[in-house]
Amino acid sequence: GDLVGTIELPMAVGLVGGATAVHPTAKACVKLLGVKSAQELAEVIASVGLAQNFAALRALATEGIQRGHMGLHARNIAATVGAVGDEIDRVAEALVKEGKVRMDRAKEILDDIRRRNT
Repeated sequence: GDLVGTIELPMAVGLVGGATAVHPTAKACVKLLGVKSAQELAEVIASVGLAQNFAALRALATEGIQRGHMGLHARNIAATVGAVGDEIDRVAEALVKEGKVRMDRAKEILDDIRRRNT
């Protein structure tokens, strides 16, 4: 009954030179991750890949990948337009219900929610 995941990603990963040495965002990400070697960075990359695969499996096993993806996308759009806390769920739910998962519509819904609460 255990779920076991493996992933093989043939890619070159390095920390010496290149973007990780000169690009400010790349440097900040490496520092934030706390990785000290290319092996550690590769393990993080593989972990992210496994997490994404696990999320896809969950979506397939529960509500279906399309519906699950649309709900996740709607939540991301809601947060992007400034929704916080339970506003995110309310905006996302309205977007999915309408079938209009768009930034402009999310902003309209959020503004409407906030108008009603004041």
